[in-house]
Formats: sequence, C-alpha cells, structure tokens
Amino acid sequence: MPELAASVPGTGASAPRVSVIIPAYNAAWCVRRAVDSVLAQDYRDFELIVVDDGSRDDTAAILATYGAALRVVSKPNGGLSSARNAGIAVARGDYLAFLDADDWWLPGKLARQAALLDGRPEVLFCSCTTSVRTPDGRPLPDWRCGQGEGRALEDIFAVNAFVAGSGSAVMARRSGFARVGGFDEALRSLEDIDMWMRLAALGDYACLDEPLAVIEKSAGSMSGNLDVMRAAAIQVMRKNRVLLPVARRGGFWRAAFAGMLTDYAKWAYRQGRAAQALGDLLHALVLAPRQRGRLVLSLLLALLTRQKL
Repeated sequence: MPELAASVPGTGASAPRVSVIIPAYNAAWCVRRAVDSVLAQDYRDFELIVVDDGSRDDTAAILATYGAALRVVSKPNGGLSSARNAGIAVARGDYLAFLDADDWWLPGKLARQAALLDGRPEVLFCSCTTSVRTPDGRPLPDWRCGQGEGRALEDIFAVNAFVAGSGSAVMARRSGFARVGGFDEALRSLEDIDMWMRLAALGDYACLDEPLAVIEKSAGSMSGNLDVMRAAAIQVMRKNRVLLPVARRGGFWRAAFAGMLTDYAKWAYRQGRAAQALGDLLHALVLAPRQRGRLVLSLLLALLTRQKL
C-alpha cells in the first residue's frame, strides 16, 4: 500500500478544516447528485476534491461546470483505493471525509461529524447511521451504528460491516492516515474494511446514530461480486490478524473468521451455489466448533433440507 506524507496540513487561514474526497469512475449518471449534496452542507470550512479515475464518459465535462467550487484530480484508471489515495495526497484538511460518487449526504452531515472530532480528541475516525435505497428509490433497512464505541478493532473483526456507511460515511483525522498509510491498492474489494481495521488499531471510533448519508444499493448487488468480496474478506482477515492483541489472535480470531465464512456461505446458498456454501460451513466448523458450532450446524441443516435462508 502507498505511504502518505507524514506531515499534517498546516493550520493557516487558507487550509480548510475538512477535505471531502469523492472518487469517480464513469460516474456521469450520478456524480452531480453527490457533489451537490456536499456543496449544500451548512458547514462551510471544507474543500471538495473529486478524483476522476480515468473516466471515459462525461464525468469530466460535468465536473468542469462547477468551476472553482471543487478541485478535480485526473488520473489513469487504477481503482477505488488508488483514487482515494490520490485525493488524500493533495488534501489539505485536518479531517478527511469520504463519499462514493453514487451515494450522497443529507444536511448537517459535515457539521455533526466535525463537531464530534473537534470535541473528542481520542476519536480517530467516525461514521453515522446511513439510509439505504434501491436505484428506483425503494428504502431498504438502515445501516445502523454498531453497539459500543472506543477501540472498535475487535468489533470490526467480528462484524466486517460494523462501521456504518463505510466509504460514504466516514470522517477521519488525516494524522491517522499519515500513520497507517493509504488504502491498500492490492485489494479488489473491502479496502474500506481493511482501512478501518488499521485505524481502529491506533485510536477510537465513534458513530452518530442518526441518518446523515444515503447509499444506493440494488437488491442483488452482491451477485456479481461474491467471489471477489469473499477473497478480499479472507485476505483482510488474515493480513490484519497481527493488529489484534496477542491473546485475541487465537480463539477470538478463529471465531471471527468462521463467522465471516458463515456469512459468505449464506450468500452463496441464496445464489444456488450449495457446494461452495457447504465448503465454507465445514471450514467454519473446523475453525471454531465451540463458538460457532450451533450456528454452523443450523445452517448445514437448512442447506441439506433446502430451507430458505
């Protein structure tokens, strides 16, 4: 993963408090909505950086209509991690706020999160409850804050989606990125989960339990990415095991890894991939028979009797 400059932006009058980073690739159909939701925030001490990650549609033309209201960084296509890292590299703010081009923010988002970080120096990064919508506007269950705050590393291992809203809801101190480096460009998915683990190993996490961001998600959005996501989840869980306290790298880690496998087994089963689901469930049972045995056996029974999960 790339190393980022170790220095923190200056605090002169020209330096904004917050740098907002939007990665955009072939985002002509949605980027205006994302940009407008940032520019509509009542909190004004921010800069907006949009990284055009080698788009071949009208993304650049749309961004040009905003003039000096935003800064465009253009680069060859390199993926989401690469685009976010390019934005971080030019950011001047003390805080970094991320927003994917197909998502958007609700009023008050920047103000509430900046106030949280201003008032709680022990918090390294924060997020917020996030509303979820289908592309046709149908609401799905909110992505709510997990229970508990503080050092969230073990929570993220136990539930990879613990950080509500993830790449479209997190605001973090730039100093944290200077310490852990950028998003891992070798990962094809879950690069955000990987980053939150690394930040959580250094400082506290907090979540505002009010919907301040909206993400768009199709009901079957995982179907085309299941294999990529599963491979990335395995990689992230293994590579970051060393971040856990030594005493938690054994049974706790195995139980967390087994829990992740059961999640992907359920998704595979729903797609009619029973053999893959069976393999992951058996692997989970071997890893954590005491902690996950009852869950795994119930899922195996459902699979063998063709119940709906």
